[in-house]
Amino acid sequence: MNDGKRTPWVVGVSGASGTPYAASVLRGLLAAGESVDLVVSRASRLTLLDETGIGFRDAHWREDLAAWLARGADGKPDAFEVPVGSLGDVRYWAAGDLAAGPSSGSYPAKGMLIVPASTAAVAGVALGLSKDLLQRVASVTLKERRPLVVAVRETPLNGQTLKQMVALDEAGAVVLPASPAFYAGATHIQDLVDFVAGRVLDAAGVPHELYRRWRGELGGGAPGVPRAD
Repeated sequence: MNDGKRTPWVVGVSGASGTPYAASVLRGLLAAGESVDLVVSRASRLTLLDETGIGFRDAHWREDLAAWLARGADGKPDAFEVPVGSLGDVRYWAAGDLAAGPSSGSYPAKGMLIVPASTAAVAGVALGLSKDLLQRVASVTLKERRPLVVAVRETPLNGQTLKQMVALDEAGAVVLPASPAFYAGATHIQDLVDFVAGRVLDAAGVPHELYRRWRGELGGGAPGVPRAD
């Protein structure tokens, strides 16, 4: 929680398909009262524009982020209420800014969540390339032994990517494929997106109410069964 000493979660958004996953994670972090440092890769801007029609601009990032977070996974533009003023504890860093705060291990951060993570991002982090700020922050997160969650969004996976995912796991990262489950009683595309986002937040230890948890009772996710969280 934000207790006066700002220690954010860094959220990195790569160019993989799955920008609704990132939006759900960001909403979850803000709902939990967490500070957020945001890094949006150059490739992810193209994906965001393709998937939502929203252009992400450095000079107008608050307005563009608010529009993005307000959009539902089904494309409805006002599915969530996200006023620009509610983004006061979000800090944005340009992907090409290798002098940004999170590029240094001395910058206070709780950890990093890469959502979604492309295979290019997986490779760059696993090999320690640091070719942009997203990869640099991930490398810093690993060397500082902070939590790193990598939500891989790709299918099928080739052998090289699988080896790189193993390397990330051995380095201490949580490799979390963007794989929705159906036992939580999904009735809408947003439910499937929120399940993955919730698992990302689970891995980071951030409390949320994004999905119905398994309680050891068969049939709990069947249509018509009331949600009991």
